[in-house]
Amino acid sequence: MKRTYLMILFVALATIAYGQTDDKGYEEGKFVLKGVSGLNLSQTAMTNWSAGGENSVAGNAYLNGSLTHKSGNWLWVTNLVLDYGLTKTKSQGMRKSTDKIGLSTQLGYSTNNVWFYTLMGDLNTQFAKGYNYPDKEHYISNFFAPAYSNISLGMEYRPKSNYSIFLSPVSAKMTWVADDYLSDLGAFGVDPGDRFKIECGAYLKARAEMPLMENVSLITTADFFTPYDSQFGNIDVNWDMLISMKINKFLSATLNTTLKYDNDVKTFNDNGERSVRKRRCRHVNSRMSSESGHLFRMRRTRQRKRYDRQSEQHEEFRSLYLP
Repeated sequence: MKRTYLMILFVALATIAYGQTDDKGYEEGKFVLKGVSGLNLSQTAMTNWSAGGENSVAGNAYLNGSLTHKSGNWLWVTNLVLDYGLTKTKSQGMRKSTDKIGLSTQLGYSTNNVWFYTLMGDLNTQFAKGYNYPDKEHYISNFFAPAYSNISLGMEYRPKSNYSIFLSPVSAKMTWVADDYLSDLGAFGVDPGDRFKIECGAYLKARAEMPLMENVSLITTADFFTPYDSQFGNIDVNWDMLISMKINKFLSATLNTTLKYDNDVKTFNDNGERSVRKRRCRHVNSRMSSESGHLFRMRRTRQRKRYDRQSEQHEEFRSLYLP
């Protein structure tokens, strides 16, 4: 937990420090579009190669852009991230290497052009099915399964146009699993059979766009969310970083990293056993009437039946996609 808090502090300080190096400003009353995009292709071909190896083909297309419009005290910012890649080798066949759809938009009002009262919404999902390779028969994710969305109301600190820090004490995180197979398994934190889950909590987002040196630019976005329930303090993290290096008019190189953590997503060890998280339990001494005691026993019975049903589905889930 301490490492998570230190990471949040590092992202915030790094965003402030680096963001101050560049400011392109706003164009009053105009839409400003900027970002990076590209298509990367690579191929390895071998003939009678004694050192070993195999032929391979890989490629990915990406887009990371933003659209900004400022009119008086109002500021509207929209960001779009698209990334999809495939890799094919002779022994492994075609595999998905990267898959991402990210859309966020926000509307802010300010009287000093530094602090903005902001309403923000975002959506994150993927294009195609995902697999736990080498198993290609049973998928573990799909389009809109999962899909994550945050709707937040808070304050944004934006002293310059190329970086910002947004903090919301009132945020709703929504999870969709729009796939019957994954929904029935209770994947991504939803109850088995349900397609939707909502959590209320606190949300922090930091974003920066800056040049590191000539023809080298960095775009980074970090999101942190913690719910207002028994899991308060367990922070969901989504941190993306893109470094673009322009070689010439036609050639460029990119480095893209993603860090994700979600406390609701189930994990398993190498033996296929579900990881057990230690939880703090609070025991409350109280007296119950016979009627309330009866209701309590009925509730426990329903919970036990539901737990047994989820255990059976988890066993099926493990047997299907775990090696």
